[in-house]
Amino acid sequence: MKYILGTKEKMSQIFDEDGNSYPVSVVSAGEVVVTQVKTKETDGYNAVQVGYGDRPARKINKPLKGHLKELGNFTDLREYRGETEAKVGDKFEISLFAKGDKVKVSAISKGKGFQGVVKRHGFGGGRRTHGQKHSEREAGSIGGGGRAGGRVAKGMRMAGRMGSDRISVRNLEILKVDRDQKKIYIKGAVPGKPGTLIEIRG
Repeated sequence: MKYILGTKEKMSQIFDEDGNSYPVSVVSAGEVVVTQVKTKETDGYNAVQVGYGDRPARKINKPLKGHLKELGNFTDLREYRGETEAKVGDKFEISLFAKGDKVKVSAISKGKGFQGVVKRHGFGGGRRTHGQKHSEREAGSIGGGGRAGGRVAKGMRMAGRMGSDRISVRNLEILKVDRDQKKIYIKGAVPGKPGTLIEIRG
């Protein structure tokens, strides 16, 4: 399995040889360093842990310093399950990926705060006429005596916090890999806002 971490920059467009334009998400993907290799014998499962980014050493606590040793002062650690031949200290770069690869992208989506049911769940809202005054975006009935025994049923779609969820999008295509600038151009949109940590897996 191929994997790398990066930072979302922006959306743009690129053109092919025939002049067709494609929307792309630009991801700045630096190298990742293997910080730990877990095995079934020692940890109960096989996995590899990698570190990405850089931050001041003063912002890393002592337990994490002892874990990372001299490998680096990483901002993020991620773990990927599966057997691997990688060793602690190995480095992976964007050269693992090439144009035309299909990848799975995971990230935290944009946070939208507390939202009503129309925005959060796509409800139609109430009627605009015939005596309705302030019910354009109300949720309407949420239960009653004839439904769920007079209580609010579990899973009822209501207003609440929206966004800031971990989203994974499969089968996205890489249209360009710029090894000099360390950027990957992925066709279409990826979750998150500019600056969001992006996980790319092949």
